[in-house]
Amino acid sequence: MHPSGMLRFAFLLSLTLVFDPHPSGTITAMAQESYPPRTADQPKQESVRLDSLVEELHKANPELQAARKRYEAALTRPSQESALPDPRITAGWVSNGWPYPGAGLGMEATSNIGIQIAQEIPFPGKRALKGGIAQKEADSEAQAVRATELRLVAQLKERYYELIFNYEAVDLIHRNQELLQQMAKVAEARYSAGKALQQDIIKAGIEVAILENRLIALEQKKLSSNSEINALLNRPPDAGLGRPETVSTLPSLEPFESLRSRALEASPVLRGQRAVIDGQQLNVQSAQKAYYPDFDVMTGYYNQGAMKPMWEFKVQLNIPLYFGKKQRYGLEEAGATLAEAQLTHRNDQQWLLFRLRDRYVAAEAALKLMNLYSQQVMPQSELALQSSLASYEGGSVDFLTVLSNFNTIRDYRMNYFEQRAEYLKALSGLEELTDTPGGPAPNQGLPQNEVRR
Repeated sequence: MHPSGMLRFAFLLSLTLVFDPHPSGTITAMAQESYPPRTADQPKQESVRLDSLVEELHKANPELQAARKRYEAALTRPSQESALPDPRITAGWVSNGWPYPGAGLGMEATSNIGIQIAQEIPFPGKRALKGGIAQKEADSEAQAVRATELRLVAQLKERYYELIFNYEAVDLIHRNQELLQQMAKVAEARYSAGKALQQDIIKAGIEVAILENRLIALEQKKLSSNSEINALLNRPPDAGLGRPETVSTLPSLEPFESLRSRALEASPVLRGQRAVIDGQQLNVQSAQKAYYPDFDVMTGYYNQGAMKPMWEFKVQLNIPLYFGKKQRYGLEEAGATLAEAQLTHRNDQQWLLFRLRDRYVAAEAALKLMNLYSQQVMPQSELALQSSLASYEGGSVDFLTVLSNFNTIRDYRMNYFEQRAEYLKALSGLEELTDTPGGPAPNQGLPQNEVRR
């Protein structure tokens, strides 16, 4: 084949291999004849599904397990706080003449051997308030568990989508390397025939080296994402993970107002803070109850030997005499703590809405860029490449122009993959903020180029 014809075939084949998800039968046969499959020297990796990783995270992540244990511990406190204080038992004797028990017993009216039982009884309502405060703390811990779970799942999904992008980018560069090597051979043949400059050969070689450099960087990022996923799953950092399954259909982007309403209602961060506010309101009531006295009930039995036994019954109560220095400041402290909780809730709400808007804008921008790349930029770039190929064969443009157009398409394709990953990562953030389970369904097939909003 003539060198220029070989060049045109190589470029047309590159367009088919790089940009057409389902090549036609004729082109596929030509590609298999020109470029043997890479599976011979690169064995196919086992695939891994996102839902299986999420399930493993729920079972194995130590941070999530620690949060659950904190919640379990918090559940034990309401009963403790609402229980009565432990009763007190006192045993002893009063002797006359000698210090040993029973000295003077039956002969002296003051000699006796006895036992006392006492029980402190808080003012009615105090124990219920303490139990209610502890229950609200447990409710807050339950929401903290949910918030931790959502955050870790979102983190796992982000690393998973980054890993998909890294694998797709590596595959794209591998294909481009093969094509550039073929281009270098074509340029060398044209140079030998006196129809090309030596710089064409040099430039082709430089581009191959540049791709190798990008490949090393992508492999490093792939290993980094793999290690972070292993850390989330409580695995060794160098454990094998497998190739993530590509997302087949991208989910749509809901209207912002719908997400906003759901976030304000369902966010575990806000729910947890509302439980804290409820607990602090009970704490204010408890501080008000501190103005009321607690009771101490005591009964006793005293053996006096030959004399009749003596019985005793007492009721004691503490008088909050120094309420101006103690209870008053306790109530002020409780009120300030309640105000702090309310302001913290307001602050958390504002930051939640900011993060929600930030993720939404990121998803919206990524969506627009994906549609722009797939519907306008890449098709036009392909036309520009085909035009430069024809002009190069006619001698009106140089090899560098053709190479530049080829690199432009490759970069746009890479950008498309990157924006798709950014879109999925932004959706993961929205799921975390709105407590929305689920996500896009994984599939080994190639993704669709367009996403409907």
